[in-house]
Amino acid sequence: MIDPFTLSMVLIVALALAGLSVGLAMMSGSMLYLILMDMQFPRGFDPSIGTEQMLQGLFNGYTLLAIPLFILAADIMNVGSLADRLLAFCQALVGRFRGGLGHVNVVSSVIFSGMSGSAVADAVGMGKIIIGLMTKDGKYTPAYAAAITAATATVGPIIPPSIPMVLYALVSDQSVGYLFAAGMVPGLLMALMMGMTNYLVARKRGFPVDDAVPARDLPRVTYQAAPALLLPVILLGGIYGGIMTPTEAAAVAAFYALFISVALYRSVTLRAFWDTLLAGSRSAAAIGVLIGGSLTFNYVLARENIPSELAAFLAGFDLGPIGFLIAVNLLLLVLGCVLEGGAIILIVLPLLIPTASALGIDLVHFGVIAVVNAMIGLITPPYGLLLFIVSNITKQPVGRVIAEIWPFIIALFLALALITFVPDFVLWFPRLLGYQG
Repeated sequence: MIDPFTLSMVLIVALALAGLSVGLAMMSGSMLYLILMDMQFPRGFDPSIGTEQMLQGLFNGYTLLAIPLFILAADIMNVGSLADRLLAFCQALVGRFRGGLGHVNVVSSVIFSGMSGSAVADAVGMGKIIIGLMTKDGKYTPAYAAAITAATATVGPIIPPSIPMVLYALVSDQSVGYLFAAGMVPGLLMALMMGMTNYLVARKRGFPVDDAVPARDLPRVTYQAAPALLLPVILLGGIYGGIMTPTEAAAVAAFYALFISVALYRSVTLRAFWDTLLAGSRSAAAIGVLIGGSLTFNYVLARENIPSELAAFLAGFDLGPIGFLIAVNLLLLVLGCVLEGGAIILIVLPLLIPTASALGIDLVHFGVIAVVNAMIGLITPPYGLLLFIVSNITKQPVGRVIAEIWPFIIALFLALALITFVPDFVLWFPRLLGYQG
């Protein structure tokens, strides 16, 4: 008789390949496992346990409320005029350098990442506008504009706030606040590496230098963008000042974005707000299904003792902390080519966290490594989600975008190496805020 766990894995893979969402595929496979085990051991298993695990995990996960709220905040900023004002500010700041609009792309992603926590929100919102600016009058090729937009969007979930960090906190039982703090310096490093890459490509290809914004206009541009620029300050100051939790900060972000878009900028109509609520609900529901499926599937993995067996298997190689981190990086980079980042965090990391902890690896540091890997996976072929998003925006073949994005992937690999092998680089800021790890 075929093992129930094997059958459940076959069903999950088959349904996912057939186009069903990974979350629903995990729910289906987990329920099949519980039903088959109930048939073999009537008193030891109950199929309703799967539903109970999912509901308890969702209802008790107060931190998870931050996800739909950050999504709503990002969507409101996209339909309002916040993105336009932020881009004008960034252009005044760095547009005068060689490859100026590429640098504007990088800086705008850094600023927007302090508000949305989502790479997709960054690429769809700011990305549409900056791609239009870059390709206007043939200054940059559409494929290059798409590539740098996809690459810079990976910074979004590293610099706080971060939806993937919230998911990692769920599976690792680590502090969301300290995870947010740990992403600050690595995110800025990633942005710096991509800015340097853009500069080198711009010099090689002779990309234009944009007209400098006159000094007399800088105060006006900064003043117009100031309400939007204050949002990251309010969020991070509130979290690290002990005024609000990350979940409460997400609610403040959504309210603040709505307030300044409606009351200050008068750029969001009632119809646009309703459409934003619908779009945000769909995105949040998709993530909720993935979380629900992972909670059920992780129960199955625990019943099969998979984490302990994997830990024992890895221990047999005597890798040590450095060897283990190298192996994890390689594994996550390969999985990132075919799996969505949320699925990696919720399915794969719970198997690796016990071993990382046993080897003495700080789990906040490990979380940043994992999330950076997951974000790089969004731009690696063949199934990088951001590749398809920017390809759709620019109407460029995905292959052409991939050909342009490789220099940025290499730059991100170099940043990942520093993040992996120098823990103090990641943990310096959290320790400054009181983290004891």
